[in-house]
Amino acid sequence: MACERPLIVIAAGGDGSRIGGAKPERMLGGQRLIDRMVLWANQQTDAIALAVRNGDGDWGTGLPLLYDRYDGIGPISALASALHEAQRMARETVLLIGCDLPFLPSDLIPQLSAVLTENGVSVPLSHGRVHPMAALWRTEPARLDQWIQTGGQSMWRYARDIGMAEVLWTETPDPFTNINDLDALARAEQHFKTQYS
Repeated sequence: MACERPLIVIAAGGDGSRIGGAKPERMLGGQRLIDRMVLWANQQTDAIALAVRNGDGDWGTGLPLLYDRYDGIGPISALASALHEAQRMARETVLLIGCDLPFLPSDLIPQLSAVLTENGVSVPLSHGRVHPMAALWRTEPARLDQWIQTGGQSMWRYARDIGMAEVLWTETPDPFTNINDLDALARAEQHFKTQYS
């Protein structure tokens, strides 16, 4: 499926407690994680926003802020905000990504767009895991609102319910590795030095 460029929304509203807080500002290769994600997104599309919690700022990026539409239900609230913004902008699709995915492949969007077809979402699959926080979602906010209002909170379950296409990546190291704690950050720093030095 050939889609227009999606709205890319970077989820930057978690408390990052496992990494000691302020995850978007953690440094990798001399650059903040949030800045790496903004740079990647700018190479992919012309519409970018940050999904944050009420009271959070823009981490110095200057990007538009999408505040969580629902409290206390995790990242699916960021997806709801992203889908409503995409609808307002008349974008057909949204790529929601975490702020902690510094090695995303450059061909992510075309690969996911190619299999979206009649599905509600296309999701990367790598090393036996699907990655709904790096998925391409069809802009259907009312459908997600209804699902949340009936008690749904799991992004994976929602993806399965609306029809989920998978795209396999086999690279090692895993390009969808996320930075959840200081050990993962140290491994990512070593990978960065190996790959880019």
